[in-house]
Amino acid sequence: MAQNIYDDPAFFAGYSTLPRSIRGLDGAPEWPSLRAMLPSLAGRRVVDLGCGFGWFCRWAAAQGAAEVLGLDLSERMLERATADTAGATGHDRISYRRADLDTLTTTELPSERFDLAYSSLTVHYLSDLDRFLRTVRASLVPGGTLVVSVEHPIFSAPSRPGFTTDDRGRVVWPVDDYLDEGPRTTDWFAPGVVKRHRTIGTYVTGLVRAGFTLTALHEWGPSPEQIAEVPEWSVERDRPPFLLLSATR
Repeated sequence: MAQNIYDDPAFFAGYSTLPRSIRGLDGAPEWPSLRAMLPSLAGRRVVDLGCGFGWFCRWAAAQGAAEVLGLDLSERMLERATADTAGATGHDRISYRRADLDTLTTTELPSERFDLAYSSLTVHYLSDLDRFLRTVRASLVPGGTLVVSVEHPIFSAPSRPGFTTDDRGRVVWPVDDYLDEGPRTTDWFAPGVVKRHRTIGTYVTGLVRAGFTLTALHEWGPSPEQIAEVPEWSVERDRPPFLLLSATR
């Protein structure tokens, strides 16, 4: 079973203060790049794997999706998603269910059910990438699309993640243990948050091994326009925080 850190009261309170928690997709700087990877959703069936507060589910319904299913392990997240979805555009086409993405079966994801599987910043919490990708692929119709974002492996690799200042006064992001995949435990809003570090090669090979065709790989960093609007994002040009992938069945 995946770690359910989002139901930890301290973690949930801290996470709720993030711009992406307050402003939704508009508060996620990588959203424009993710959105560009998505197919047209009009009349399509969509599953959001790790739906959180339901921001993407509501967006997909507003784009005309015929059916939207949001899955998440966190009861706190699902309660908030359900409350925020009441009365939203297309709310009657959105449903939420609790599920552990590490142990998904055809009960949660029926075979050839969805046109799009979407997952934002969730897969790096999962312990069994191959099982997850096989299950998701089976749930897509032929030609269906998977769009996923994860923490960039340069971000997740270090044994002690963080910017440091070297002896010449340069601010750098030191990378160690890149090829040593496995759990990384950090303190982020709460102590003992466990994520899984994987290389870019492992993500790509996992997709291919599961039977997907990779269609896009983007190492996200802020554009000059985004930096002009939010100058503190400039450090993300030194160390990309997100890896974005899209693939088709």
